[in-house]
Amino acid sequence: MIQRFIEIGQGYSDIYELLEIAKTNKHRVLHLMEFHTKINNNDVTSLAIVLQPAESGDFQPIYICREGIPNPAKKLTKRYELFTDLAKELNKEIISLQVKPSTFFAETELYYQHLIGILRMNRYIPPLG
Repeated sequence: MIQRFIEIGQGYSDIYELLEIAKTNKHRVLHLMEFHTKINNNDVTSLAIVLQPAESGDFQPIYICREGIPNPAKKLTKRYELFTDLAKELNKEIISLQVKPSTFFAETELYYQHLIGILRMNRYIPPLG
């Protein structure tokens, strides 16, 4: 199975697109996730939605708004509140993980491969093969 992050943006107005993807695919939403990190002394959070693979095909998308939302433990924002409202609407818990920042990696693709490894290791998504 191919598992891939699809970056929508960094969580500004694109957060509404992330929410809409979840609402229109509510039957496929597997997990709602938040990835916390620190960039340039700022505590930031990425919000992500893990979908079940489509009925036909071998592809599992993970939509993400990367590192553009203040960490809600430090500063609660309306954008984060919309994500928690979505969790209530879908009856899902938000899975929270502390991760390295994307700036730690030479390329964003390596960052996403790292996150996929973490998700597989913690059994949030299926392992390879």
